[in-house]
Amino acid sequence: MPDSRPQDAHRNFEDAFNSGDIEALFALYAVDARLVSDSGRVVIGHDAIREELVGLFAIKGRMTVQTLSAVQAGDIAMLRAEWRLDGLGPDDQPVAVSGKTSEVVLRQPDGQWLYLIDNPHGSE
Repeated sequence: MPDSRPQDAHRNFEDAFNSGDIEALFALYAVDARLVSDSGRVVIGHDAIREELVGLFAIKGRMTVQTLSAVQAGDIAMLRAEWRLDGLGPDDQPVAVSGKTSEVVLRQPDGQWLYLIDNPHGSE
């Protein structure tokens, strides 16, 4: 069943990542979405976002996402969250990364909320 609350995008991201389903993760982004990389560069579209996020899957671990706020105006919402990823890197050494996000999500005709702008460190 499609999501009805903007903050469900956070749960969906967490679930897709933790299940290891990279295709489900990329399906959470609108076709013309923007993602702010760790370096601050803005990447546009599914192919560029895939390239940027695929490194997350190199960390074998578990992500948690906690929504801090959700402000909705019609079919658009601004979200903020805290996230943390704990796991093992490609060298099997412990890795812990975290951030505070700022995102814009867009409600689709089927009710699902997709990321339009995703800035994983936008609230820091």
